[in-house]
Amino acid sequence: MGARKRLRAEKLKAEKRATAIASLRDCPTSPRKMRLVADMIRGVEINKALGMLRYSKKEASVRLEKLLRSAIANWEAKNQGTSLEETSLCVKTIFVDGGRQLKRIQPAPQGRAHRIRKRSNHVTIIVDRIENAAATATAAATTAGAKAASATEAKPAAKKTTTTTAKKTTAAAAKKTTATKKAAGDVKPENAAN
Repeated sequence: MGARKRLRAEKLKAEKRATAIASLRDCPTSPRKMRLVADMIRGVEINKALGMLRYSKKEASVRLEKLLRSAIANWEAKNQGTSLEETSLCVKTIFVDGGRQLKRIQPAPQGRAHRIRKRSNHVTIIVDRIENAAATATAAATTAGAKAASATEAKPAAKKTTTTTAKKTTAAAAKKTTATKKAAGDVKPENAAN
């Protein structure tokens, strides 16, 4: 292993030791149903998230509540000097990946068989202080904003050229119509007296 690769690996290990992470593997719920509940608590303060999960009617919320409590306990274990009541934590990251599928057969009419996929998922939660989570979110937003700004700067120049060419074509069309009217002898009665 090269020096740069080793230093990068050590840096990643140090970051992982500092973050409070909890994961749930092979949960017997479809990832789509679990993502509905996960999206509900993403970026929310932990006490509010626990309340939302406690009073949610979805079955996946029971498992996510237990997982969130585990992530909070991991944060307390890694930050022994600070108390949980003094710091404000939030769900910094939560994502749901698809797990393995159990494939079963369901009898169907006329001797056929339908395949049933019993899906499972893997959930990962990272809990962090609100200041740290907000700093990473603003950094991501500024990079996305810079990309959007550079894209919009290129667009007005293109709009200017199209508007000037459109003006020129309408002016040329107006001149042609007046020239054809004069050539045909169409003169308005009020101008005929002059």
